Amino acid sequence: MKSISRLLLSGVFLVLNGSASAAEEAQLKLQKVVDDVYAIVGSLGNRSPENLGNNATFGFVVTPQGVVLIDPGGTYKGASRIHELIKTVTDMPVKYVINTGGQDHRWLGNDYFERQGASIIASRAAVEYQKESLNDILLRLSNTAGDAAVEGTRESYANIQFDESYEFTFGDVRFHITTGGVAHSPGDSWVWLPYERVVFSGDIIYVERMLAVSSTSNSEAWLAAFEAMEALDPQYVVPGHGAPTTIDAARAATYDYLTSLRTAVAEFIEAGGEIYDLHKIDQSRFSHLLNFEQLQGRNAQQVFQEMEW
Repeated sequence: MKSISRLLLSGVFLVLNGSASAAEEAQLKLQKVVDDVYAIVGSLGNRSPENLGNNATFGFVVTPQGVVLIDPGGTYKGASRIHELIKTVTDMPVKYVINTGGQDHRWLGNDYFERQGASIIASRAAVEYQKESLNDILLRLSNTAGDAAVEGTRESYANIQFDESYEFTFGDVRFHITTGGVAHSPGDSWVWLPYERVVFSGDIIYVERMLAVSSTSNSEAWLAAFEAMEALDPQYVVPGHGAPTTIDAARAATYDYLTSLRTAVAEFIEAGGEIYDLHKIDQSRFSHLLNFEQLQGRNAQQVFQEMEW
């Protein structure tokens, strides 16, 4: 595979199906990263009837033997929409689907592709989390995307599971999958293409929008996972949310935010602060990120609980 031009390193990636407008925000956008490696960029907002639960970034690799898909979408219909986009690039079948985590958009589309003969790969911890949280996930999807969007969706879990890492070659492409343990959620993993120098980060990296620290997150382990990815020295990063970017831009939006928040919360705790005063922590340095107002308070509370208790 050939590298794309240096122009793309500045963060300007080739958009294959047009630039987004407000009306198109819920649509998936195809972006070429390097030859035969693509990102599928979904909505930066919440799950909705329009995006069918595909409010994340996905990706796929075209090989001479078929397609490897990184994350299949949040519903059966969402998976079908992803497949339609893949078909604009190649008629090759999807042979492998890699789940990078336990969030709905990382695995609930498995069934769509499994019915067509694809093998599913995920960390054992992610699969355990998928099973434990299934009822909550389906309820949230019904409340946000709506019953019509969820129609036809059923759980299907990885038939290839691993504890720490899994490597395989398919076609002429080498895939290294590694789990960082608990980051945004248990079993979060990244997919590394060593020859193309592309990493698909799953929910370990957010750009353009603020990351969400949840009750199942571990901000300290999240930082360690980022550092392990960064040590690979990737040339291109396909984040879990947002458009393809560089590792420096990923650090600014994810690592720097988590580090800043953990430092501020530690100082707050040391000063004897109480949880009801967390809104006084200044996170304005990151106010340019989408969803800042909705998430800053919750993120501070979750990190406080993690560090205090």
